[in-house]
Amino acid sequence: MPSQPSMAVFQNSYYIGNTFAAILYGVVLVLYFLIIRTVLDPKHKGPRSDRFFVFFSTALLCLNTVFFATDTVFGEEMWIVHADYPGGQDAYLGDNASVWYQTLGTAASIVLNLLSDGLLIYRCWIVWDDVRVVVLPTLIYLGAFSAGLAQLYESGRPNANYFAGLAQSLGIAYTSSVIGLNVVVTALICGRIYFASRRYAHVLGIDVGVEYRSATAIIVESALLYTLTGVAYLVSFALDSQTSIFFLSVYVMMTCVAPQMIVLRVISGRAWTRDRAATLTSTGLEFTHTAKSDATVDSDSSLRSPDEEKDEERSRRHHHQLQHGASAKQLELRLETKRPDLSSTDVVIDVVEIV
Repeated sequence: MPSQPSMAVFQNSYYIGNTFAAILYGVVLVLYFLIIRTVLDPKHKGPRSDRFFVFFSTALLCLNTVFFATDTVFGEEMWIVHADYPGGQDAYLGDNASVWYQTLGTAASIVLNLLSDGLLIYRCWIVWDDVRVVVLPTLIYLGAFSAGLAQLYESGRPNANYFAGLAQSLGIAYTSSVIGLNVVVTALICGRIYFASRRYAHVLGIDVGVEYRSATAIIVESALLYTLTGVAYLVSFALDSQTSIFFLSVYVMMTCVAPQMIVLRVISGRAWTRDRAATLTSTGLEFTHTAKSDATVDSDSSLRSPDEEKDEERSRRHHHQLQHGASAKQLELRLETKRPDLSSTDVVIDVVEIV
């Protein structure tokens, strides 16, 4: 009878994964504390949707706590409580991989995935402001939900193993669909933020929107760390590597860390919104000149009246101020305050969105 392969690498990976999970759980607690503190701040005047985000953040924390606790308890049972189990820790792992609280932890991680991916799809819709963009991610999301339920049922059966047999095959299908969804949505969000902000800045000649296209903003808004750790887990799991348990622990914890960072950014007023999306996709300035006198001057003519020359000089000065930190909205207000000085010409600046 052939001997069973050693699970030493798996055991060590499980232990190290639990250690990393403990560190990341501390990060989750800090983020949750910052979210609650921001919402409860008397100076905070956020929209009513902040209440939803508080409940959402609390649900993420509870689900993540269940996963972290069940993994920790299983490790304690395997290494300490049943240290003298017949056949050693490898035998205990094989006989108890489908214990009820491990199934509970698996269920919590799947629901956590679904909530986090739902938030990502919602944020993708906010960034693009177009429901057609999220049709494909939504279809993948529904497929991942079905595969997750099938995997949960199979891995929870008596004597089943999450990392072997049909449960593993279903796990690969579920993880592939989830990670595929993460990659698609992350790419959509990253691309939208970067190129829209860059186009706006290029047209105005000013670094407008740098807050929304910085590396930090792109990483947080797109949940990039969540996606990268998921890819690492998928590769190791598909290759049947014993280190996959380590990447699974980190991935599930990042499933909570990434959306908590997004929620904190949203309630702090630093996240991308639909209004800001419309502003950052504006790519031009339209100058309209309206004559007040009886004589009408063609704006395309090379002949310009003294009033028009003064007007253009004021526009250049304000554009120079805009390049040193003023926003497009501030420019429009300043030109309006100069209106009493313009006896024959009105200057109206409209931001035109190029579709």
